[in-house]
Amino acid sequence: QVRLVESGGGLVQAGGSLSLSCEASGRTFSSLVMGWFRQAPGKEREFVAAIRMSAKYYADSVQGRFTISRDNAKNTVYLQVNNLKPEDTAVYSCAATPRSGGGYDSTVRQIGFYDYWGQGTQVTVSS
Repeated sequence: QVRLVESGGGLVQAGGSLSLSCEASGRTFSSLVMGWFRQAPGKEREFVAAIRMSAKYYADSVQGRFTISRDNAKNTVYLQVNNLKPEDTAVYSCAATPRSGGGYDSTVRQIGFYDYWGQGTQVTVSS
């Protein structure tokens, strides 16, 4: 079992930045594939970013603005979100799985790939 706790959300103006964190417990963190997803009101949950070993993956909508990283010593994955836009407003959740996904890029983008989920942190971007 893996427990995930997100933090760092808040209210920012368009163009602003936030640093989201997700601390994991319950399993060897370094072996986990970690992902960030978001869900806006009235919309389906969507992939934002993932990190598998040193490989990083991003949704097209956030490429160049968001950066995912991890600190295995702190059992934490981060999502630095810059140049925020009103359409980035959503609940951001981190997810984890001990599976490798076969190394395929498409796998880490799928909601069903992940076994554990955090409660989420709200990011609101005002225009």
